[in-house]
Amino acid sequence: MKTIVCLDGYTLNPGDNPWDPIANQGNFTCYDRSTDGPEQIIERAKTAHILITNKTPITQEIIDCCPSLECIAVLATGYNVVDVDYAKAKQIPVMNVPVYGTDTVAEMVFAHITHLARNVATNSDNVRDELGWTNNVDWTYWLNPQIELAGKTIGIIGFGNIGQRVGEIATAFKMKVLAHDEYAQSLPNYQHTMLDLDSVLAQADFVSLHCPALPATMNLMNAQKFELMKPTAFLINTSRGQLVVEEELADALNVGRIAGAALDTLWQEPPRADNPLLTAKNCTITPHIAWATLDARQRIMNMVADNIRSFLNGTPQNTV
Repeated sequence: MKTIVCLDGYTLNPGDNPWDPIANQGNFTCYDRSTDGPEQIIERAKTAHILITNKTPITQEIIDCCPSLECIAVLATGYNVVDVDYAKAKQIPVMNVPVYGTDTVAEMVFAHITHLARNVATNSDNVRDELGWTNNVDWTYWLNPQIELAGKTIGIIGFGNIGQRVGEIATAFKMKVLAHDEYAQSLPNYQHTMLDLDSVLAQADFVSLHCPALPATMNLMNAQKFELMKPTAFLINTSRGQLVVEEELADALNVGRIAGAALDTLWQEPPRADNPLLTAKNCTITPHIAWATLDARQRIMNMVADNIRSFLNGTPQNTV
């Protein structure tokens, strides 16, 4: 029976997503977190045949200290935490979860968009305030401009699975869909227009980012790009924090260069206390939860279990 070790399983299963599909396939041990450095990781991983990670780095040093290691399974789509080249040189397959959260993330985009447009939570809180609705002289009031989505333009940067789903939802809201992708061509089944990046930024009322963190996309949204956007436009990022120059976004928000931003990811997670976006005007930040519905986490659990099963059967799938 193979020894299976998960180094950081808490975010996938904080208590509501049982490990049974994976645990049933071997001698399974799961740690909530492995954050005390390489020595702790090595001590926990050294006897593993199959090593599971989400964000815990699997470096050459770790791999060399695990003489029984046969396979690495990542609890996510991104696999930059693993030294894939060295694992390949050691003939250790690395498997990821390529598609699990298309609907979940796209829905979060619109949670942010509708928040930016209507600010339901703040208005609701004000109703309960001592000086709120019960003491208002008018039968209605609002704390921020109320924006109708129908007829507005959304610019989708990165038109893969999630970007396309965002476009579908936007169409249901009667929004105009513009898209930019360096690799994807126009798709006949979507009501959208493909344009160059600068044209999308100049025309969009809402800009939603859906790119991986690659050398070509790092710092994609910077002061120069914010200058192209409408002063009434909003930025939404549910992809990777590394796409945005955080200080320059904070500056753009604070001077009113753009109207607002909603971010689910940051460069550093958790962020430093002095991150300028934490105090920027009109900036909503959620703690990287676009992926985190129970439905999506159950899909990850089952897909990782399938990946491990495929390895044990001699036909590993979703290798990177």
